[in-house]
This record gives sequence, structure tokens and C-alpha cells, in this order.
Amino acid sequence: MEIIGNGFLARHLRSIDDAHPEVTILAAGVSLWKNSDSDYERETALVDETIEKSIRQDRTLVFLSTASMSMYGGAGCRGREDEPVEPVTPYGWHKLALEERIRDSGVRHLILRLGYVVGPHVPANRLIPSLIDQIRSDNLTMYRSARRDIIDIADWVKVIDLLLATGVTGEVVNVATGESVPVKLIVDHLETRLGVTARRQIIDEGTSHHISVEKLRRLVPAVTEMGFGPGYHRTVIDRYLEATSQLRDETPGSQRADPPFHQA
Repeated sequence: MEIIGNGFLARHLRSIDDAHPEVTILAAGVSLWKNSDSDYERETALVDETIEKSIRQDRTLVFLSTASMSMYGGAGCRGREDEPVEPVTPYGWHKLALEERIRDSGVRHLILRLGYVVGPHVPANRLIPSLIDQIRSDNLTMYRSARRDIIDIADWVKVIDLLLATGVTGEVVNVATGESVPVKLIVDHLETRLGVTARRQIIDEGTSHHISVEKLRRLVPAVTEMGFGPGYHRTVIDRYLEATSQLRDETPGSQRADPPFHQA
């Protein structure tokens, strides 16, 4: 497998880089936060370059897109891959445009829309490390309607491996758990595990969205045995806290478990 990128997702994918030799995974590009037009232009250029190379080498291009609220947060959206979507942020529109660019190019491809992946070295501005920082600083801001579908990085890599083993191409597939968890429940469990109760500023806003995993389960039936369901978010949080605690112990003088790797 060829992996393009050196950030959070790319580094964890290297655990299976000896598999799927005909596949190129594009695991580099902009993340959700504070992007400029030049950031989007650079990712578009990288996608075009990877399309051309994949066609020339007869490889399957796997593109990591988003199943976040940016893509699926529109009114009435059911989070299904084969239904029209109306993204709600420039980031969502950008990712949708790249998906269309790949489909129209004729390259053999697989487009994966990702839920919120959590694990060691996840960027510090992502959901779980950001909430931990806010809880520990006793200054927590929560959006009442916000929900997130979170998946552990090890489970995510396993799902990717199983999905690529099927050989499916020409599809858009959500890679998530199907459980859209209120952020309040995520915060509750974090506080329990950290032994801290933070003051909460509740804002009566927030985009609730759902990610359908019907197609994923149809393509990879083994997903149904991976423990995704109510309460799985607590397992993800527990694994993250345990892993990052170990990382702190192994890094002399370190104050933060998550080095500033780029997303993807």
C-alpha cells in the first residue's frame, strides 16, 4: 500500500502498509480548522497529481473525505452516501468537490467519509483532547445540540483493512460507528475518568447529525461484531486516556501526550 501523508491517520495506517499493494491512500490534506483558499488550492493540486499518478500506475485511489457535520449537517440529511447532500461549511463543500473531481476523472477509486477518529497523537484541536483541556482548565463550552460519532483509531484501521480486502471500488462509504453521541455524554464520561467536574457554559446551538453505516455493514459484515453501539464512546475515551497516559510516562519531561502532527 502506498500512503501519501505523514499525519495522524497516515501514521496509524502504516501498521497495514504491507497489505493491499495495488492501493494508494491519500491521507494528507486540510483538516476542519481555519483553512484558507490557498490551503484548499494545495489540496486540490495534490488530488489532481495523485489521480494522474494512480491512472498511470493502474492503482486504486482511496480518498479520505469527511462524514462530519460539515458534510451531513444539513436539514433533513440522513447521513447516507448515496443521497444528495448540502454541506454546511466551506470545508464540507471543498471535500464534496474533491469527491466529484475524483469520480469524474475516471480513476479507479474508493471514497471514504470518516467519522471522528480518536487515538494517540490525534491533533490537539480535535474533539477529545480539546474537551480534556477545557475540563482541566474549568472552562468548558458546550453546544447543546451537538452530537459526534467517534471511533477508536485501532478499530478504524481494522475497518479500512477489511474494506480494502473486499476489493470494492467506485463507491462512497461512510467509515464510522453509526452511533451519534450527544457531546454532553462524552463530557460526562471524561469528567468521571479525569475525576474533575468543570463549570459548563451551555450554548443553545450546535449541529446534530447522523452517519449511516448500512452500506459499510453490508460490504463488511464483520463490522457488526466490533462492539459499535450504545456505550462504545466510553470504550474509545478509556482507550485514549490509557494510551496517552502511557505516552506521557514514556516521554521524559513531556507535558502533553499529543505532539503537533497534522490531521490526516
